[in-house]
Order: sequence, then structure tokens, then C-alpha cells
Amino acid sequence: MSVQSVEFTLPDGRVVSIETGKLAKQANGSVVVKIGDTYVLATATMGNDPKSGIDFFPLTCDFEERKYAVGKIPGGFVKRGGRPSEKAILTCRLIDRPLRPLFDKNMRNETQVIVMPLSVEMENLPDVYAVLGASAALHVSDIPWAGPIGCVRVGMDADGGFLINPSQDAIATSDLDLVVAGTAQAILMVEAGANMVSEAKMLEAFDVAHEVIKTQCAAIEKLRELAGKPKREIKLHEYNKEILDVIRERFSAELRAGLQDPDKASREAGLTLLINGVVEKLTPEFPDKIADLKELADKVVKEQLRDLIITEGKRPDGRGTTDIRQIDCEVGLLPRVHGTGLFTRGQTQVLTALTLGSPGDAQMVDTLEEDGEKKYMHFYNFPPYSVGEARSLRGPGRREIGHGALAERALVPVLPEAKDWPYTMLLTSDVMESNGSTSMASTCGSTLALMDAGVPIKAPVAGIAMGLINEGDKFAVLTDIQGMEDFSGDMDFKVAGTADGITALQLDTKIQGIPRPVFVDAFEQARVARLYILNKITEAIPESRTTASQYAPRIITVQIDPEQIGMIIGPGGKTIKKITADTGAKIDIEQSGLVHITATDGISGDAARAIIEGMTKTLSPGEIYDGEVVRFLQFGAFVALPGGKDALVHVSQLSDPPPSRPEENLKIGDTIRVRITEIDSQGRVNATARDLDTPFDPANPEPGRPPRGPRPGGDRGGDRGGRGGDRGGDRGGFRGGDRDRGPRSGGDRDRGPRREDVTSASPALDPVVEPVEEDGDDLPKARFRPRR
Repeated sequence: MSVQSVEFTLPDGRVVSIETGKLAKQANGSVVVKIGDTYVLATATMGNDPKSGIDFFPLTCDFEERKYAVGKIPGGFVKRGGRPSEKAILTCRLIDRPLRPLFDKNMRNETQVIVMPLSVEMENLPDVYAVLGASAALHVSDIPWAGPIGCVRVGMDADGGFLINPSQDAIATSDLDLVVAGTAQAILMVEAGANMVSEAKMLEAFDVAHEVIKTQCAAIEKLRELAGKPKREIKLHEYNKEILDVIRERFSAELRAGLQDPDKASREAGLTLLINGVVEKLTPEFPDKIADLKELADKVVKEQLRDLIITEGKRPDGRGTTDIRQIDCEVGLLPRVHGTGLFTRGQTQVLTALTLGSPGDAQMVDTLEEDGEKKYMHFYNFPPYSVGEARSLRGPGRREIGHGALAERALVPVLPEAKDWPYTMLLTSDVMESNGSTSMASTCGSTLALMDAGVPIKAPVAGIAMGLINEGDKFAVLTDIQGMEDFSGDMDFKVAGTADGITALQLDTKIQGIPRPVFVDAFEQARVARLYILNKITEAIPESRTTASQYAPRIITVQIDPEQIGMIIGPGGKTIKKITADTGAKIDIEQSGLVHITATDGISGDAARAIIEGMTKTLSPGEIYDGEVVRFLQFGAFVALPGGKDALVHVSQLSDPPPSRPEENLKIGDTIRVRITEIDSQGRVNATARDLDTPFDPANPEPGRPPRGPRPGGDRGGDRGGRGGDRGGDRGGFRGGDRDRGPRSGGDRDRGPRREDVTSASPALDPVVEPVEEDGDDLPKARFRPRR
């Protein structure tokens, strides 16, 4: 097959091409979507024979991350990829959700869509092109499918204008991150995070996205004309129409009556008895169709539920279409947990717990698009007991990860800034009881837990799930759908937000698109419901607590000079490990020099802060410190001061009268109180231990020591202008003063200048001896000796 391609242009002028016939030619359909340096391969394959023993369409969608696409070798000990990242799993769901409604639900052939990014640039993120590629691969294949679909991301600029498929940097500053997929006729899937965007603005964004989707669908249709395969004829699962008609005629009334029970458990038990009765009564008539009898009885139950809502406006639990189940909110249930929220809506109940941690507890993120840290996380768990079942426990599946991500995204816009709240936050939602919309219950539980823990969120967030029953030209939008309505309905539209606007959306549908009037009604009903739930939340806890749990860690923040980070860490982390071991506090340092000290009690945190502040403190003349004697020279003692500095206390400044040698009164490890008298231009510190009760006089910083005046030993070069200046002239002192050293031996050989001349001419030579003080002709006159 020859290579064929089509192109279309985005509103900003970028060109997208879709190519087929070059890669993966043995798949039923394969395409490569290209935009800029982003290339995405999408393939679609289907088994030849239907699978037996199943009552669903076996579709699998996978998004295979390849780190070579961004020039990275996977981290960790095992370099070969293992479990997909959370981002990859969410992209799998993004691909699956708009594709599935366009397959015939009676198909039983195993179908697989695999999407693999081959090259990725951050200007063109691959997820929306993965959906687009999957659509194109299916459409050019011989797999029966009612596509094509398009997919587009919509962002917003600072002026409120819309951006189509914005870059990663643009998304980071946008108040809207909306992904929309659909056919040329209607929208099929929505996924959004927003910073309190109004319903009207969101609808406008839907319209903008759908116009681009129409362009995408036209391009894929053109590609099918160029390279599409004839659609294959496959065997569909068929219902026995005769049995279906019999059940409708003879059992519809009692099945309809059995639906109308407000309690989930008793309703399900009653319907099970009714359906078993149908099977028992019809088995003599259809002895070889027992499996079909149960399946078709379930189908009639679904039909009756839909008709009950459309014709009578009644729901199984007796509510009207806009009614919300009873809501209860509680906080502070678990004494040792940093924050808890229990949210109950009817027979849906979720317990959410918040754990506060240090900045170093952040989750490391390493995906194609992102490499960094994540300080706010939400884990969602759906144990089998929540629906009265017994099954083995496994790790979180795609559904659990998707629900957790939705609840997480709903709260992100109201979280405090990291500079004001440096904690890492982990929310864990455990579903205690499930009868619909546990993800939105987790969102409400998150708000309760955050406020209970004292997190200063900007506003409380609530969520609600909207449903749809669509029959011909009639439709009913349902507020707060329960499990049976979700299973039998046409839409699951989750809306979360504050009183001021939407923070998250998620739309899934079972029909071939949602008309715009449905969105208008759904948004308004969701807004009213959201305000009602927010009122219930604030009744339980009006605002975030002003104090955190006594068991929550405390974080103290200290700003240091970034150049001092190395000093705090120490060689091989020795210093920071010692601080942690000595105090019990955990220390995290940002590149900006911001130090976060995390401790479970105030004593540990204060101790660590004192050490760090002491190590990094800027010293000034006149300040008094207690320091440890660390070493001696014959003319003085070095005392360790804050900031990693050692101060020289000349022997004349140790006491009055001064000792002849510093070791007479001190030993290594002693603590001595000193006052800083001088810090020279090279940062070297002199100090005194005398007359500390006397006010500091900058003109005479060292008590009992007369002004230095001219030094003996020849011309010293005039005023030194502070320490470290050009000494000039003859060094004098114990090196020989003005003595005449006479001529060098060795004839006329030129040996270069004397050592004294080298010192004078090369002030930048490396020091090899610590700073020392000068006093009197019998002591060293130089602070350092240059290397030979």
C-alpha cells in the first residue's frame, strides 16, 4: 500500500498531517499524526472471531510511553518500562471514552487500539493527537465503527481568549485546560480542569472546540477516501426478539413496580427475585434459551426505568429529576489523622483522610511531558465491600486512578500557594458505600478533610454527577444520579466547583453525542445542586481550622543565601544528616535557598532552626557570641562562630592581664564568650574576650590595645586601609627586619626576586595558613604565607 496523507490547519496556523501506509502495515489500520516535532503512531486491530461467554464489547486502549521520544533513558534500576505512569493511564482512558460509544454494543470481537508517541515536543502535547490518531486508524481500517471523531484541547489566555492545543507552558498559566472529543455532529467526551470558570464561558469553549473537531473529522474522512479499507462483515450478538416481546408483554408491569424502591439493597434483591421468576416461568416455553431469558429480562428492566423517568418524571427512589439525596457531612472523626471528612449522599459514602508531610515527601513525576515533583495527591480506593461483594484485592485499576485524578483536579485551583503552605498533601478517599457518583463524593470529602486539617483553601469545592435519559426527541437531565441510573442512562456528566465557578468536568456518554441543549440544562442543574451541597459542607465546618492537628508536622521556613546551601548540606550530606540526627527534624532545601524544617514537635523544629540560622548568620562587629575553642596558635586562639566562621582572639584579648600563651587559660572544646571586633575585606574575623560589658566602640574595638600607628621594621606601605591590603616594602619582624642578607651565592645566576618581593607583587596567592593577628615586633606580621 502506498503512503497517503492528509493535512489540516489549526486556527493559529500550525499544520497537522495524518499519514498511513508507512508504519505498522499489518495492523487493520495504522496512522502517524505529525505536528511540529511531535509524531504519534496509532494502530487498530480486531480479532477474527467473536469471544464467547461475554456480555460486553471487549475493547482495549493502550497508550505506550516511549522515553526515547523525549531523548530520555528511564530512571531507576530497571531500565525497561514496567507499569505505565499515571499520565499514561489517564491518556488510555482519554482514548477509550470517546471511541467506545461508536462501536456496536453487540460486537464481541476483541478489539485493541495501541497508541505510541514516537517523538514529543512540549509545544505539541501528544495526548489529544493520540485520540485523533486512534480515530484515524479505526476509520481507515476494516473494523466496523461509526466514526470518525476529533479531539482538541482548549486553553485560555490572560484576556480570556481561547487557545487551541496550547503548549505545556501555556497550559501552566491558563485558567482552563479542557479536552473535548466528538463527531462532526456532537460532543462525546469532556475532561477539564479550570480555575473557577463560569458555565457560560465553558459552553463557549465547547463551541470553539467543536468547530475544530469538524475540521479534523473532514480530514480523516478524506484520508479514508484515499486509503481506507472496506469495512468487514462480522457476526453480532443477537437477542431473541420473540422472547423479548413475550417478556415485555407479560412482565413489564411487575418489573416496573419492582424498580420503585428507595433502598438499593432491597430493590436489587426484589428485582433479582422477579427476574428469577421470569426465567422460571418462561423456561418451559424456551428450554434452550435460559441464558437469554435472564439477559432479556434485565433489558426490559432497563427499558422500564427509562420510560418511568421520561413519561412520569419519577426515579427508582421516588425523587424528581432535580432532587438530591439526603446529605450528611462530618469532620474530625479519626483522632490521629491530620484531617478527615466523611461525606454521605444517600447510599453513597466516602471517608477521606488527609496526611500532611514535608516538602521532601512530594511524589517524583517522570513522564514524557513532565519531570519534577507533585505536592498534592489524591488516592481513590473502591473496595468490594462498598457494593456488598467479595472479591480479591488488587492494585488500583484505571477506573480508580481516573476517579482519583478527577477529584484531585477539582481541588487544585483552591489550594494555597506553596510559599504560604509548603506542606506535601496526600488525600486518600476510601469508598465505604457506593450507589453512584463516588468520585464527586470524594471531591466533597476532600474539601471537608482539607478544612478539618487547617489547610487555608481559597473556597470550598463540591461536586455533583448529572445523568441523561434520551428517547427520541425527549430527554431528561437527572441531578445526582445513582448507580442504576448511571448503568441504564445515556450520560455521566460530573461537575465540580466553588460557588464562583467550575473547577473540574468529566463527561462520558453511551450514545453518539450529546446535543448542546442538554449541556445548557445540565450546567444549570449542576450549578444549583453544587450551591446546595456547598451549604451543607459549610454547615459542618464553616471555614478552615486556624490550628492544625497536634499530630500534624510543623514546618518552619528559613531563607538563606543560596551560596550557603553547600555549607548546610556538608560534604556528602554529612552536616545536614547530623542536624537531622541531633534534632529529629527533617530538612529540605530549595535551590532558591528556602529551607523547610519539618518536625513533629516545636522543640525539634526550633533546635534545627537555631542551628541553621546560627550557621548562616551574617556576622557584624560588636556582636557577642558563645563559641567553642577549636585550635591554638602561639599568639592566640581560634573560636568557632555561627556561619561557619572561626574568629581569631589574640592572646592580648583573652583576658586582663593577658596570658603569655593561650593554652594557659583555655583548652580545645572550651566555650568562651567573645565580641567581634573586626571583619576584614576577605571575611576574616577578629574578636576579643575582654570588657564585654563595655559598650562597643568601633574606633577602639579591642579594649586595652592602643592604636597601632606606624609599625617598626621599615616602610610598611603606609595606611593598610583594612586587612588584606598591599603590604609593600620590607616585611621586617621575625623574618629579619632590616638585616642585610647579603648577596646570594651562585655567581651571576639570576634567581628572581626575593620571597618578600613575590609577596608584595602577588596579593592573590593561595593562603596556606589560617588568619593570624599582628601585635608587636616579636609576633608574625603577616596574616598568611604565600605558597613557595
